[in-house]
Amino acid sequence: MASLSLSFSSSLRPTSLQHEATQGMKNKAIAEPDLSRAFRCAFASPVRKGNASKSSSSSSSPVRTPGFKHTPPVKKRHWKEGEFPGISDASFPSSSNRTPLKNVKKKMDNKNKAKAWANTVTEALADRIQKKLWEDALQVFEMLKEQPFYQPKEGTYMKILVLLGKSGQPQRAHQLFDEMVKEGCEPTSELYTALLAAYCRNNLLDEAFLILNQMKTLPRCQPDVYTYSTLIKACVDASQFDLVDSLYEDMADRSITPNTVTQNIVLSGYGKVGKFDQMEKVLLKMLESTTCKPDVWTMNTIISLFGNKGQIEMMERWYEKFRNFGIEPETRTFNILIGAYGKKRMYDKMSSVMEYMRKLSFPWTTSTYNNVIEAFADVGDAKNMEYTFDQMRAEGMKADTKTFCCLINGYANAGLFHKVVSSVQLAGKLEIPENTSFYNSVISACAKAEDLIEMERVYKRMKDKHCQPDSSTFSIMVEAYRKEGMTDKIFDLEQEKMVIANYLKDE
Repeated sequence: MASLSLSFSSSLRPTSLQHEATQGMKNKAIAEPDLSRAFRCAFASPVRKGNASKSSSSSSSPVRTPGFKHTPPVKKRHWKEGEFPGISDASFPSSSNRTPLKNVKKKMDNKNKAKAWANTVTEALADRIQKKLWEDALQVFEMLKEQPFYQPKEGTYMKILVLLGKSGQPQRAHQLFDEMVKEGCEPTSELYTALLAAYCRNNLLDEAFLILNQMKTLPRCQPDVYTYSTLIKACVDASQFDLVDSLYEDMADRSITPNTVTQNIVLSGYGKVGKFDQMEKVLLKMLESTTCKPDVWTMNTIISLFGNKGQIEMMERWYEKFRNFGIEPETRTFNILIGAYGKKRMYDKMSSVMEYMRKLSFPWTTSTYNNVIEAFADVGDAKNMEYTFDQMRAEGMKADTKTFCCLINGYANAGLFHKVVSSVQLAGKLEIPENTSFYNSVISACAKAEDLIEMERVYKRMKDKHCQPDSSTFSIMVEAYRKEGMTDKIFDLEQEKMVIANYLKDE
């Protein structure tokens, strides 16, 4: 482990490596590129072509004699015959003859106040949409629509429809869509697709297909490749591949060609359920196609599939194949490789990829650090985990929820439960979002520490924060109660699980 730690630490050092100091060592550290010089060059103002010509023209211009004012000749406007006949300065009424306007300042002030109010409320609507507060966004939107000077645009409806879909409110999205049509805003295929996507996000495929059929009856709202891709993704997520085949046939009948995004969605779906033969067929079609060639997302999908399954050789083989196809990797590609190597405890290869990223000037992202922290957390290597986290913060990289989930799991695996508490406190100070995964990590740490009272307290806080427990939550707690022989607690937990499942089904 000491050698592994040394190899990893070398890749985490800053870019200024001591090349001269390590010449006598047996294993020389690979010097990283001087990124500061590259940054200076990138942010330097480019030399404009016009500057040189401007300076040369100014130097060659004649020198004017001081004390004399050079007045340019007045250009006379020659009107065409019959154009503006008889118009002169005397033809226009003088300011003294004009009828004075009453209360001009008052009217202008009222107009400016109305504009300021509209701008303020419009900004409030954009803020609610950005923060995903769908109820508040609808209230502000209704307030705006009541004003006679405000006319909602297609883009505004689009943003609210997407927000409602992401917030689990497809019925409310449909209601807004109907209101939009009644108010005279003509629907488009994009707006219909946004409504369809709202149902797809909530696994309501029957309703989504009804909208698709409705679009087919409207000449100006015909479904396009984005409509079908959205519906295909919902079918793939639901593992209903028979519907995927029917949608492909429907697209062919309407002369709609699947794009690379569509094929990547299906490719990923087949891979997740282990249908490798179908996945290979889709990939071969992409290689033979002239309109939807594989791209870096295709590469990431394939190598991520094998990486998550721990099939390192297949992952590396496909990586080389895609490189031979001329597809260049991106930061996410390297992060997938780092994560796969980390899960298999192949720290040397993980460190090599990180050094390779530095060499090619690919930035280490939050995901990069999370993968490394997770690799050490899984084996309870608190020392290297902390070293990576400190380096992450030193480089100004912002931690996220997954970062603290990995830290909590790592300290729990190492038996350092007091550091679990400090990590939770630090997450609160940094205002890290507390989702289901975060609470599951803390509950799991309490279970490993055999502190069931604290585990129940965290579970109660989870529900108070309206964070929905999932199957992992119940599995962790049931196993903790089983070890202590608390069958009554297990029974209560199972009943609560059934109630939550029924509630979600009704919703």
